[in-house]
Amino acid sequence: MNKSILVTGGAGFIGSNFIIHFLNKYRNIRLINLDSLTYAGERSNLNTIKNHKNYVFIEGDICDTNLVRNLFEKYNFSGVIHFAAESHVDNSITNPDVFIKTNVHGTFNLLNTAKHFWMDAPFSFKEDCHNNRFHHISTDEVYGTLGKTGLFTEETSYAPNSPYSASKASSDFIVRSYYHTYGMNVVTTNCSNNYGPRQHEEKLIPTIIRKAINNESIPIYGDGKNIRDWLYVEDHCKGIDLVFNEGLEGETYNIGGKNERDNLYIAHTICSILDGIVPKKKSYSEQITFVKDRPGHDFRYAIDANKIEKKLGWEANENFETGIVKTIKWYLKKYNRL
Repeated sequence: MNKSILVTGGAGFIGSNFIIHFLNKYRNIRLINLDSLTYAGERSNLNTIKNHKNYVFIEGDICDTNLVRNLFEKYNFSGVIHFAAESHVDNSITNPDVFIKTNVHGTFNLLNTAKHFWMDAPFSFKEDCHNNRFHHISTDEVYGTLGKTGLFTEETSYAPNSPYSASKASSDFIVRSYYHTYGMNVVTTNCSNNYGPRQHEEKLIPTIIRKAINNESIPIYGDGKNIRDWLYVEDHCKGIDLVFNEGLEGETYNIGGKNERDNLYIAHTICSILDGIVPKKKSYSEQITFVKDRPGHDFRYAIDANKIEKKLGWEANENFETGIVKTIKWYLKKYNRL
């Protein structure tokens, strides 16, 4: 076994997809998955690799300093890929303290522990630790909201509008500070909205699919015109892999799908696909209903992924129309409807 990497939040949506991608690609790297199994984490997301010889699952909290230190001591990590975060915006509005604790203090705890084990002093690495890397996974929501035109770039000023995005912005800055103050080898990726297999059922696309096939009202905030840039999760995982292995230290890379779609379009598209796969007497679109808008609901997010495309050669394989068909079929199988 050449090296061990700590993945935090690996039982969640993106983390579980990444672990499966990584273990299938790299045969001589051990992944230790630290996850506290809150509402967003499900061990069943990793059923296909739970007995993999290079996979270890640890249930625990990234804020637990003793636990994190013990794991570094035991496994001598050469890298950290940090997914773990509270991420449901609605929950951050009603219960923001949990988001500050996990996203801010948890990130600090991981960074500070990694620094302790990898470095003797600022800009001075311990033996065999020069290439150890901390990869922080963030979101486009730290940039705030866009009007009808323009794209988020790596140079866009931060302007978070929810407790969730503010907590992620804080963690991004802490990561940045450890590069500039201590010389730690860090990279950050900010992604657009992910979709695909294993997403928590409270999120927009799984909610639309679940409500549709259960003959329930499909809730859409406000007028449904809020726009997001949608990224298929497998494409995101490939981007993370690239940045972790080839990105320049201290740099940020935006990963986006170039698939801007408004929420109403997404609902109608899913309903239309369901009409073809599991038809019923009436179109699923008749179940779409409009509900009171979320407080502080950002109008539009869209990412300029030029940097990762030009510098690292990344590109998305799926557009929204191909990725959503794969996603719907995965959920229909999960719910025994296919």
